[in-house]
Amino acid sequence: MEPFLQIAPHSLAIVLSRVVVEDAPGVTESEEPPHHHTGYEIFADFKSLNMKYFWNKMVADAIAETFFLGWIDEHVLLIQGKEDHLEVLREAWMRRSLKAPQGFDIKYLG
Repeated sequence: MEPFLQIAPHSLAIVLSRVVVEDAPGVTESEEPPHHHTGYEIFADFKSLNMKYFWNKMVADAIAETFFLGWIDEHVLLIQGKEDHLEVLREAWMRRSLKAPQGFDIKYLG
């Protein structure tokens, strides 16, 4: 029996957590993440933020070649791409240089 379940070939699950804003006088925040209505919009924000890595062409190229696969349980973003591009994203996350979509933090990649 295999210890891992492969959801889709050449896919990566990005597990997110919502950013909790500390209570501050005069600041009101809704429970919903800022201007995200669908999983695809969260993916588009993630892609947009990370394509700005003009100083790291490998990350920018890897992000450009990924595609939205799905959004699970309001915290897991599934993306698909070539295995070498996904590996670049894993390495960028380990170096803490991969940016999360606005209103989220990246807990881990799977």
